[in-house]
Amino acid sequence: MAQKPQCGLVFLSKQIFFVMNTPKRYLITSALPYANGPIHIGHLAGVYIPSDIYTRYLRLKGREVISICGSDEHGVPITIKARQEGVSPQAIVDKYHSIIKDSFERFGIAFDIYSRTSSKMHYETASQFFRKLYDDGVFVENTTQQYYDEEVKQFLADRYITGTCPHCSNPNAYGDQCEKCGTSLNATDLISPKSTLSGSAPVLKETKHWFLPLDKFQPFLEKWILEEHKDWKTNVFGQCKSWFDMGLQPRAVSRDLDWGVPVPVEGAEGKVLYVWFDAPIGYISATRELTPDWEKYWKDSETRMIHFIGKDNIVFHCIVFPAMLKAEGSYILPDNVPANEFLNLEGDKISTSRNWAVWLHEYLEEFPGKQDVLRYTLTANMPETKDNDFTWKDYQTRNNSELVAILGNFVNRAMVLTHKYFEGKVPNVDSISDFDREILNEIPKLKKSIEENLESFRFREALKELMNLARLGNKYLADTEPWKLIKTEPERVGTILNISLQITANLAILGEPFLPFTADRLCKMLNLTQTTWENVGESVLSAGHQLNQAELLFDKIEDETVEKQLAKLQATKAANESATKKANPQKEEITYEEFSKMDIRTGTVLEAEVVPKTQKLLKLKIDTGVDQRTVVSGIAEYFKPDEVVGRQVAILINLAPRKIRGIESHGMILMAEDADGKLRFVQPNESVANGSEIK
Repeated sequence: MAQKPQCGLVFLSKQIFFVMNTPKRYLITSALPYANGPIHIGHLAGVYIPSDIYTRYLRLKGREVISICGSDEHGVPITIKARQEGVSPQAIVDKYHSIIKDSFERFGIAFDIYSRTSSKMHYETASQFFRKLYDDGVFVENTTQQYYDEEVKQFLADRYITGTCPHCSNPNAYGDQCEKCGTSLNATDLISPKSTLSGSAPVLKETKHWFLPLDKFQPFLEKWILEEHKDWKTNVFGQCKSWFDMGLQPRAVSRDLDWGVPVPVEGAEGKVLYVWFDAPIGYISATRELTPDWEKYWKDSETRMIHFIGKDNIVFHCIVFPAMLKAEGSYILPDNVPANEFLNLEGDKISTSRNWAVWLHEYLEEFPGKQDVLRYTLTANMPETKDNDFTWKDYQTRNNSELVAILGNFVNRAMVLTHKYFEGKVPNVDSISDFDREILNEIPKLKKSIEENLESFRFREALKELMNLARLGNKYLADTEPWKLIKTEPERVGTILNISLQITANLAILGEPFLPFTADRLCKMLNLTQTTWENVGESVLSAGHQLNQAELLFDKIEDETVEKQLAKLQATKAANESATKKANPQKEEITYEEFSKMDIRTGTVLEAEVVPKTQKLLKLKIDTGVDQRTVVSGIAEYFKPDEVVGRQVAILINLAPRKIRGIESHGMILMAEDADGKLRFVQPNESVANGSEIK
């Protein structure tokens, strides 16, 4: 389903290659995105680009690998979204599953399958998994008190309850977490809880649920992680240790809800599997959907399973899901969980609810053919060890100063010179100088460094080394200057361009995991077929090989393009502020007689000037239809004098005169204040005669 190079790079994921000290096969999973909204750049940088880079790398290495993902379609966020839009939960997941799946395909994410947890296969798999643990007596059955909304006759899931956080006093904390301070909560922790469905105070009512006793698995999990997986990323290792230090507690695997996989036991009517239990089983059901040989990926110890996730999913993939797999008894456990931190946008936290994001489906429409520019920028800024920031200015700089000026420039020069001097055929190597050998010897070194960084999930460093190969090519051409030698030493120029083209071919191979669309175009230009990762460092192109026509790999991104995106974000910010700004409370009531005493007319500003030694005051001369008068107005921060001359305004003309900075002001113009504090004129939509009364 994903973008695959058309030039013939061999992907051997369906063949089995036995390599010493390597797993027999790989199972790559990527966190299932919630189907209550589209994919944004935070998702890409945190999970899907690193997963895709690693999967493509393994395929080029000839490893057997499958990449699994799908939409997470259950849980309260789905039902909340459905309630907000007045549609069914199924309508919500159908809509966003389609958007997400299409976005991934167009962006070239190399999933072998992108499934969904509302599928028949998933319901069957999740039910079987629960039933196995239930029959084995793993679960603890408890009757607990949970909040219930008596008005709507419904138990309240954690996201249907809000209240004051007991830790930071945030009045809008949810029943599972305070998004202001980040503390995990139970709904009963909230101060003054209320139902989001009716607004009323909920009551506690008894309900029966099944719990996974994580406390019983703690000794196993501590040994497995703290002793056997010390090589995990520090953020993952540290968060797991923190949970162990607090002591693991039993966790409910069911909840009272009408949307999800029904709990498959008697007496569980109106209950579904809790989404945290349901969702990771989606990896298994998707694999079952992909291949009848699914068990070799999940139950063979020679398979290496790697979960790519964001840091908010660490506890579920490192503690909860492994406990589930261990309890079931026949599944392998993940070998690594390289979780990334969060990506911010223009210095602010990405937020779906505030629409503060760069949405992938919108990017693909607004920047056609620039998938790799975004992949490159997000990889270069990948939040591997700490939160990082995406800015449109950096996006522009990465494109113009690196992709265009370094990678694109080198490839174009090598190709154009070959067509100019050798009719587009790879020239012969006449003789190799010490400098040539020095350049050629760098290629396997860079390849090794890229491999080591990818194997250690250091994607930013791996990308830097790829660009260092392009820098090496630029340096080689700049130092040898073949355009100066062509008339006197054509054989030497042939050697220079042969080596330059070998570098270009190696860029196509090594660059495929990072920039698949660019690598594909490079292969077509080079007329390159049937090559793998192992060919890097060799003479990939033989003398006499016919190249296709050169074309520019990248083009410059202009300031206007970036400014348009920044303006779009600014409009979003203004809309958010407007939506959250509360109007000032109503002032004391006045009688109609009191209101009728105000004489408000239309007028036109004839003259305007800044009042000397002030920053806020404008002296205006206004034709009120009754007379021409002077009014002093505090609008100079928002309007220049020439911006108000000729403008029609609403003016209160029977206000008692008042001296302001020595100027007698006769009246007051009426203004409205925006959410951002900016003043706006109150004026008629159509031109009317000065002196017209406003009633």
